[in-house]
Amino acid sequence: MVGLSAKMRQETEEFIQYLKEKKHISENTAVSYRRDLKKLVQFLQTQGCDSIAQITVPSLNAYLLYLEKEGKKPSTIARNVVSARAFFQYLQKQGKLKQDLGEELKAPRIEKRMPQVLSMEEVKQLLAQAKGTTPKELRDAAMLELLYATGIRVSELVSLQLEDINLQLEYIVCRDAHKERVIPFGEVAKEAVSRYLVEGREELVKEPGNPWLFTNCFGQPMSRQGFWKLLKSYGKKAGIRHEITPHTLRHSFAAHLVNNGADLHAVQEMLGHADISTTQVYTRANSVKLREAYAKAHPRSERA
Repeated sequence: MVGLSAKMRQETEEFIQYLKEKKHISENTAVSYRRDLKKLVQFLQTQGCDSIAQITVPSLNAYLLYLEKEGKKPSTIARNVVSARAFFQYLQKQGKLKQDLGEELKAPRIEKRMPQVLSMEEVKQLLAQAKGTTPKELRDAAMLELLYATGIRVSELVSLQLEDINLQLEYIVCRDAHKERVIPFGEVAKEAVSRYLVEGREELVKEPGNPWLFTNCFGQPMSRQGFWKLLKSYGKKAGIRHEITPHTLRHSFAAHLVNNGADLHAVQEMLGHADISTTQVYTRANSVKLREAYAKAHPRSERA
């Protein structure tokens, strides 16, 4: 009989391929599923399971307890539950399991946190750091301005091609496997990108016909990790003490729009959220901010 780890490795790869073809998941999501399921398989192997049929609900619950004892955050455990549920549902539909074991898995309750948002002054300080004239600095300035101006994900930013940006009409097009969305940007981002295209990009791009809007110093597409590193560097220069990630600018984009009266459905469309409830977190963040400002400023906010 084939050992569980080898058999499940095959099953997980077939499952991930199914998700890519039928559900159109991104490569980042595929990596996440593969990582979660690999950890699950390794644990089950230590429990003496040597075939799929031997997996039980108690052994899966033991895995969740194991993750908890490892100190994993509730959000991490919940993500593992989602991965396991999807996997076992797939196996059951394929006729490889009689019972959908994932139905019995209970995810831990997650307390929704307000997203980390930069103040407008912090954003201003951050964007002011990339003001040099070298090709790299011009590229960095264009990427930072465009990220804050549009609220796109870092994966979308580094995937942009020249054909995806319209400087005259001031919008970009973000595409994935089954949909696209058009996002406007303003004059400041337009100026930064225009200057980069005229004065900087040709120095970075090594081959004619290179389609990528932003490249590294070798003419290859910028990586997510590469942009993350330069963002952290500029955040440090700006004196921003808390952790800053590309998603921080995405959150800040949305929060600042909502704070200034933007229509929530418009913000949802620009962010590419499938559910309006995901976008509503920025309304709650704004309400908390208003309450804090009221408590500090109103003379009768507290009893004497």
